[in-house]
Amino acid sequence: MYRDIIGQEIRYKGHNGVEKNAYFSKPIGPGPFPAVVFIHHVPGWNEVCIETVRRFAHHGFMAISHNLYAEYGEGDADDIGARARAEGGVSDEQMLGDTAGAMAFLKAQKESNGKVGVMGYCSGGRQAFLSACRLKFDAVVDCWGGRVMVKDKSALNAKQPVAPIDYAKDLSCPILGLFGNDDKEPDPDQVNKTEEILKSLGKTYEFHRYDGAGHAFFDWSRPSYRVEQAMDGWKKTFAFFGKHLA
Repeated sequence: MYRDIIGQEIRYKGHNGVEKNAYFSKPIGPGPFPAVVFIHHVPGWNEVCIETVRRFAHHGFMAISHNLYAEYGEGDADDIGARARAEGGVSDEQMLGDTAGAMAFLKAQKESNGKVGVMGYCSGGRQAFLSACRLKFDAVVDCWGGRVMVKDKSALNAKQPVAPIDYAKDLSCPILGLFGNDDKEPDPDQVNKTEEILKSLGKTYEFHRYDGAGHAFFDWSRPSYRVEQAMDGWKKTFAFFGKHLA
């Protein structure tokens, strides 16, 4: 545990080299430290995301949460998130560019040990899965990522043209999946099918399913929060990243 940490909003170069904002936190000390890119959920880049980054720093990781909605301006996170959703969210192309930039920022820190994982909640879980297939991360944690596998191809669009599961053959790092059995997106059947595909491809994975939990059971700001399940999920997350990013 690192009780002394630094947390601050920073600027980094995202998609197409455009400068954007992010929140960065790290333990105080010489390192070297492993690092995590945390991709925010569909409600937006809010307090939950910033506190998640600080939590990683407390446990010995450098971490960054980049603002995928930066182009929508500053202000209330809920309002900005609603505006982004009304326009169909960000494209996978932009997300990958922004996430690659966030990873590069972490690797450039003098305290970095050179290894970086990626994690996300909800839409961020989908984006973390996709990023781990398209970029060179060392480990990925998918927290209830919706639409990793789509039931109907009509759900795909110009911004999200390919379901992440279709890139699963390119997954080049271990993956941890955390899911609630009461969730509707992804539902247990989707989770099972995703696991079957990863197994058939010979990928290194751990999937854990929690009874009594639905979507967003890590999110302390929402009624969906489940203390026991969330604490066990965090324990597994730190152990997983500790093993693969050390």
